[in-house]
Amino acid sequence: MTDSKTTPYAALLLRITLGILFLAHLGLKYFVFTPAGTAQFFQSLSLPGWFAYVTMLWELLGALALIIGFYTRISAVVMVPVLLGAIVTVHGPAGFFFTDPNGGWEYPAFWIVGLLALALIGDGPHAIKPTKFKLAK
Repeated sequence: MTDSKTTPYAALLLRITLGILFLAHLGLKYFVFTPAGTAQFFQSLSLPGWFAYVTMLWELLGALALIIGFYTRISAVVMVPVLLGAIVTVHGPAGFFFTDPNGGWEYPAFWIVGLLALALIGDGPHAIKPTKFKLAK
């Protein structure tokens, strides 16, 4: 049975945590590997270097959307391809366990499950509720 008093706060906790994780993931690319280094890494995976910049922007916008609760369900689902890409290109070939060399796919897969759970639960309290725009006739 779902507790209607605490479930919204579980969604809030999950939403903010997932957003912070994406900021941390972005921070690693930006501050540790640098954008140019991240682009070189993407090229070593046979991906275009510019895709690293797209990915970093995607992580930033998605993280902020999750943290503030902007279209939470959509934002959560939109972030799944970033992690699927990480699994397919880097973590999948490394095996299951994240402690394997190059990190296995268990952590990004669990992260995907968290995003999908959030998409099912909804945004919880303190989310931005965008107003609907009506076109003038």
